[in-house]
Amino acid sequence: MASTEKAAGVTERIAAPQDPDDLAGLDALESAQTVRTPLRETLLRKVLPPVTAVALVLAVWQILVWAEVAPPYKLASPSDVWGEVREAWLQGTLLDYIWTSVSRGLLGFLLALAIGTPLGLLVARVSFVRAAIGPILSGLQSLPSVAWVPPAVIWLGLNDSMMYAVILLGAVPSIANGLVAGIDQIPPLFLRAGRTLGATGLRGARYIVMPAALPGYVAGLKQGWAFSWRSLMAAEIIASSPDLGVGLGQLLENGRNNSSMSQVFLAILLILCVGIAIDLLIFSPLERRVLRGRGLLAGR
Repeated sequence: MASTEKAAGVTERIAAPQDPDDLAGLDALESAQTVRTPLRETLLRKVLPPVTAVALVLAVWQILVWAEVAPPYKLASPSDVWGEVREAWLQGTLLDYIWTSVSRGLLGFLLALAIGTPLGLLVARVSFVRAAIGPILSGLQSLPSVAWVPPAVIWLGLNDSMMYAVILLGAVPSIANGLVAGIDQIPPLFLRAGRTLGATGLRGARYIVMPAALPGYVAGLKQGWAFSWRSLMAAEIIASSPDLGVGLGQLLENGRNNSSMSQVFLAILLILCVGIAIDLLIFSPLERRVLRGRGLLAGR
């Protein structure tokens, strides 16, 4: 009788459902269930916190304006910035400012992606290339992007080619180093198994190396976009020409030249909003998909 009760207890423990928060890795993959998150929970967890943070920032900003901690020409009020937004919208220039910079940034990032990915593979897989180029890539990644603007203007002139050159010099090292870091973290067993199955050379890179290095690669892509956007803003602030149009960086510089703090704040907020939007629309879903595919989103 006692042995029967003991066996029943073991069976109950085995059959008892586990808390999803306690599952990770392969366990999470095996027990993955498609559960639709209620709208109320989504609003509370993902929408309410950022909205609350924005509201607090605006409240503190307005309180500082009311307290007159700085003259109005140094600290514009939220209503003054909103007036700039409304005026730019009515003039039809607001979307032009955004699109001029976003189109350059995305195209430059795609070019950096096309160059940085094979470069990262080459550095990670060929020891001689790694010894020769690896330290240079790390040095370029730490070099401020603004340092490339003067030589790019001298070499290429005031045109879009100069903008793309600055973006590439800022983003390619980050993408390549991110991929190298991801490849370095691949368990050697995966590579040996791939070679045993005949996945060598380009086949090994496509079917073994790249999928296994994907988390580090995605992190490098996020950092590469950040460097692309920062490099572009530096180039637009320093280099101005009627042929280049008015992007967000040039809008920021125009606000400084006109001593218009409301225009300066408008440019800063637009630059910030574009960076957040790109991350939320592209990189965050990509990162979640990669982590979910590895069963690493349990409890999040």
